[in-house]
Amino acid sequence: MPTHATKAAVISGKETTVPLLPCVSADETLAFYQALGFAVTYQMTKPYLYLALRWSDIELHFGKGAKSLDPSEENSGGCLVMVDSVEPYHRAFTDALRAKYGKVLATGRPRITRFRPGQSRFSLIDPTGNNIIFIQRDEPEDLEYGGSEKLTGLAKAIDNARILREFKNDDKAAARALDIGLARYEAEAPVVDRVRALAARMELAIALGDATTGNALKQQLQTLPLPEEARSQLSDELKAAERLEDWLARTKPEPAPSQRTGPPRRRR
Repeated sequence: MPTHATKAAVISGKETTVPLLPCVSADETLAFYQALGFAVTYQMTKPYLYLALRWSDIELHFGKGAKSLDPSEENSGGCLVMVDSVEPYHRAFTDALRAKYGKVLATGRPRITRFRPGQSRFSLIDPTGNNIIFIQRDEPEDLEYGGSEKLTGLAKAIDNARILREFKNDDKAAARALDIGLARYEAEAPVVDRVRALAARMELAIALGDATTGNALKQQLQTLPLPEEARSQLSDELKAAERLEDWLARTKPEPAPSQRTGPPRRRR
C-alpha cells in the first residue's frame, strides 16, 4: 500500500515581534504617535483598551496600564528599534512634530530626545512613559560607565559625559562629569581635549537652559590657541552648540500670524 509522508513543521526564521506596551490614555497616545506619522491599524477602548499602530515596518501595540503605573518615572515599558542609520529617523520625526504642533516636543512628556552628529541612538518617550529607542546596528556593544578604561584624564571624562548624555539622557550628570574632569585635568590636558570638553560642556549648558555658563564657555573656547589643522578636525565639536541653539529654537512654537512682523519665516 502507498505511504504518505508527513511533512514535519519547521521553524522558518521569519518571526515578527510586536511589543505590547502599557497605555494610561488612549487619546494622548494616539495623538502623539499619529503626530509622528504612525497609522492606526486597530483601535478599541471598550470593553477593554487595545491600540495598534504602524510606521514603516515598525508596529507598536498598547493595552491598559496597571493602576499603580506612574508615567512620570518613564520606565513604564519600551522596545529597541534597530536601524542602519538613526539620523534619518530622527529627522523624519522632528519634521513631523513641527508640522503638527509648530514645534518639536523636546522637553516634558511626550518628547523626542535630541540628536548630534555621530550619535548612535535617540528615544521617543510617549505620554505613558514608554521609551522607544532607535539604535544604530553597528553601535558598540560594550558601554563603560565612568569612561573607557582605554582613556585617561580629561579624555576619559569626555567619554563618560558622552555615555551619560546619549545613553542615559542625563544632561545634568554629563555636565557634572565634565565639570569634575575640567577641574582636575584641564591644566595638563592636550588643547584638543580641552576644546572637546569645553564644547561638550557648552552644548550641555544650552540644553540645560544655563545661558550664563554657556556664554562664559564660548568665550573661553574662543581664547584657546588651536592650530588650524586641529580646528578642522574638531569642526563638529565647535559647531555643536550652534546646532543645539538651532534645535532648541525649533522646539519653540511659531508665533501666531498676528504676532509676526514681515513675511512668514520659512521652515527648515
